Amino acid sequence: MHVYSADALVLRTYRYGEADRIVVFLTEDRGKKRGVAKNASRSRRRFGAALEPLTRGRATYVEREHRDLVRLDRVEPSQMPFGAGPAAADADGAHRLGHAAYFAELVDEWAPENAANERLFRLGAAVASALVSAPSVDALARYFEYWLLRLEGVYPALDRCPRCGRDTFGEGAVFVVADRAYVCRNCSAGGLKLSAEAVGFLRTSGRLAPIDAAAAAVGVGPLREIEQAHHALMALHLDKELRSARVVRELRPAT
Repeated sequence: MHVYSADALVLRTYRYGEADRIVVFLTEDRGKKRGVAKNASRSRRRFGAALEPLTRGRATYVEREHRDLVRLDRVEPSQMPFGAGPAAADADGAHRLGHAAYFAELVDEWAPENAANERLFRLGAAVASALVSAPSVDALARYFEYWLLRLEGVYPALDRCPRCGRDTFGEGAVFVVADRAYVCRNCSAGGLKLSAEAVGFLRTSGRLAPIDAAAAAVGVGPLREIEQAHHALMALHLDKELRSARVVRELRPAT
């Protein structure tokens, strides 16, 4: 039996019996873990609201040999998604909390079991921090998707067209789903079009911090273009659409 204490991000929870919960969490030093939080539905002293998706805190857990599930004894939160927005009851607060679940589900899908991925942990933690005060949650989401796919090595090149070799993406691009690539408009016979503004935001995202990307001057239209391309790319790799992505669209405030 080994006892560990680690900086962690809560990714998801689900019921396990009458009062227990299974908690999926990502640790900075030992990767993704799945653990039983005994009496979590009743014990506010040990857990309280600290099991919400994308909560960051100090997780204390016990591992036993030959057991897949650890025993999660405590989460001491340092940052919680309830800070994401003025109030969870209003449209903006609900939209931010929906994104907390979306970001957490994406990390869960890509995080390997029991293998440290410090870059993924740092990305998740940085985006969780930015979500609290992000001027544009949608811009933050597109930034997060871009970096997640880039860290996993599956993001298409945005420097020059793979078909003609020219750097004309400053005029816009087209995401060709079958090729999993961006091509220039001259080489495209169809696909998801990205405006010059959308491409500019993506290129800039490569050198911005999350909160700066969330404050970037980019329009709603270009962000929707990027969203379509990213969701198509993620669906290719995950072979499904995430449930939380649908929820986020439903919670999106009217513009």
